[in-house]
Amino acid sequence: MAIGQPGLAAALLALGIGACGSSSSSSSGPTPAPTGPGGTPAAGGSPTLQGCAVFPADNPWNRDVSADPVDPRSDAYIASMNGGSRFLHADFGSDPTYGIPWTTVPGTQPRVPRSFAYADESDPGPYPFPSDAPVEPGGDRHVLVVDRDACRLYETFDSHYQGPGWHCGSGAIFDLRSNGLRPDGWTSADAAGLPILPGLVRRDEVLGGEIRHALRFTVDRTQRAYVHPATHFASDDGNPDLPPMGLKVRLKASYDLSGFRGASLVILTALKRYGMFVADNGSDWFISGETNTSWDDADLNQLKTVPASAFEVVLLGPLNRG
Repeated sequence: MAIGQPGLAAALLALGIGACGSSSSSSSGPTPAPTGPGGTPAAGGSPTLQGCAVFPADNPWNRDVSADPVDPRSDAYIASMNGGSRFLHADFGSDPTYGIPWTTVPGTQPRVPRSFAYADESDPGPYPFPSDAPVEPGGDRHVLVVDRDACRLYETFDSHYQGPGWHCGSGAIFDLRSNGLRPDGWTSADAAGLPILPGLVRRDEVLGGEIRHALRFTVDRTQRAYVHPATHFASDDGNPDLPPMGLKVRLKASYDLSGFRGASLVILTALKRYGMFVADNGSDWFISGETNTSWDDADLNQLKTVPASAFEVVLLGPLNRG
């Protein structure tokens, strides 16, 4: 992922490394989150993370969109994402170099300074990052830290520890108790301006038998546009058939899940109910998940049998082209 177009993130959870909330703050002030065309709040309220509710129940990440209308351009969008010739792929597994790690800290964790390559679109901090905060392997080098007492999520892209602080490409703070969005035109630690951790597949949720929020995925090509809750695009391509950042797809209600088991069944069930957002440029139909050596790769490989044509695009709100 090119600098300035932050990429994917994932999270360490299994081995006692936790995750938690966030706070969406910026000098320009947060934008209220749209309610979207239809949809209902998550059943049973918001999902939780380290004791923090992850956004209000009516947040776009948590809304049940299984009954939302299909977007009129759904077929064109799916075709542009190689519909029919591509399949789902878990961008995480038992190999610890896959997925994105995350950690949690108490409210007493010292805040440290940081500098940003894209300071004009980054929340300045300071951030409660330990010197040994886990960094995503590979080019994106995300760091995700939850202050579990304040329920604030701190995320950075291209992160490098330079004691006593950090130098990063970009950074964002999200208040997990708020529906506020980042200012229009701003990135985050992710290309779309979205938070990363709330959209990851986490093993604790899978083991609990239910994921009650939308997921995040990548596609190879996007258009120069975004739709809320995304606030940023990462393309110069004006092709209207390409997906904008923030586009949401859901697995069709008619798609038969009777042959699936384990984690894959939990994931696919969530994709029927909550869908997943286009959050970054990357490999087509790659779903993000936390780093966790306890993942069962044979189980996750079931996702590779689900074609892009099994999805449809949920009705979009207004496109922002900057």
